[in-house]
Amino acid sequence: MKLYHAPQSRSIRPRWLLEEIAVPYELVRIDLMSGDQKRPDYLRLNPNGVVPTLVDGELVVYESGAICEYLADRFPEKRLAPPVSSPARAHYYQWNYFAMCTLEPPAVAIFLHTAVRPETERIPAVVDESRAQLVAALRVVEQALAGRPFMLGPDFTASDVMIGSTLWWAQLLGMVSGDLPNVSAYIGRVAGRGAFQRASAD
Repeated sequence: MKLYHAPQSRSIRPRWLLEEIAVPYELVRIDLMSGDQKRPDYLRLNPNGVVPTLVDGELVVYESGAICEYLADRFPEKRLAPPVSSPARAHYYQWNYFAMCTLEPPAVAIFLHTAVRPETERIPAVVDESRAQLVAALRVVEQALAGRPFMLGPDFTASDVMIGSTLWWAQLLGMVSGDLPNVSAYIGRVAGRGAFQRASAD
């Protein structure tokens, strides 16, 4: 397997999961600043011109969430996804989509309008609205983690890669307040895993 990856991007998710799975893979580093992701050879793999992209034999998959779900199903013996017939599978999908559709968008909007865009293009109202959305999403996670170490209960799954990577990034940027003890402890727990440390080392 081959993973096209750039540091400090969503490609940390499949890289983290590959480290959890502990199978050999080739890491192809993409220099976003140099525009590697827009070169014709890469666009043939991922027409969006972004990372990550996974190549597994003849199969090419992009979108970090899709790659993570594929990898979890590709190696069922690693127990990183509940069985399809299990009721827990529905919650597994729920948290994967929650990470991408509910938790990440307001955090990205805050980042764009406070750090990335030129000051003349930043919209304070977007920041205010996004902060409210992020706080609401964080409270949902705080409640879900009450009495459990991971999103689905006692066992670490690909949902923890999806949620954990997003929370870790948001905390790194100062978006996670200190009045969320379950969330804070959870971030420390998942970020302390050897697989995460290897995936985020560079």
